[in-house]
Amino acid sequence: MAYSDFTLAKVIKVFGLTISEKVDIFPEAPEFKSSHFLQETLDYNLPLALAINTEKSRSEMIIAPILIELKRHLPQPISLFSGVDFTVDATQGLNGTCDFLISRSPEQLLIKAPVITIVEAKKEDINAGLGQCVAEMLAARLFNEREENQINKIYGAVTTGDRWKFLKLEGQVIAIDLGEHFLNNVNKILGILAYGINESMTSH
Repeated sequence: MAYSDFTLAKVIKVFGLTISEKVDIFPEAPEFKSSHFLQETLDYNLPLALAINTEKSRSEMIIAPILIELKRHLPQPISLFSGVDFTVDATQGLNGTCDFLISRSPEQLLIKAPVITIVEAKKEDINAGLGQCVAEMLAARLFNEREENQINKIYGAVTTGDRWKFLKLEGQVIAIDLGEHFLNNVNKILGILAYGINESMTSH
């Protein structure tokens, strides 16, 4: 059992979660002004990534530049992890490799305070990646509890690179955005990621 083995139905049942489905669960997230460099990078990379059309090309050419932009321009320090083993509790199936993790800490060698997990959709099927994403979010919360990090909300995203669906875990409720965000509004995608980092440590 590993993160990728979880379907949404299975992870909800095993961990006793409640789903809250809404359109746009982050209406208050302001847009994040992206740099000309990111815009030029995506303008060049997107057609190439879609032409190659592999998960690796989308990961390297679309997702990674967006996350690097966030790290580069966010006021508070964060660390990014890509393709890392994140085994938290193998007995519960909370083990395996995460496509991307964002941590609320400057340390880049060790994962210290994971707040956002990002799953790259397999075969461009975003809904099929929701179970894996929720499992990784639960693992991030458990990790923070063990480390005594005061992090109350965990955020997640499932993406094809050009399409993004966002999630939020608070208590036993997993909020899932019924809508999707598209790369033509990358500032909103960056804004939601930045909002999640900021909101992860707000009061209960």
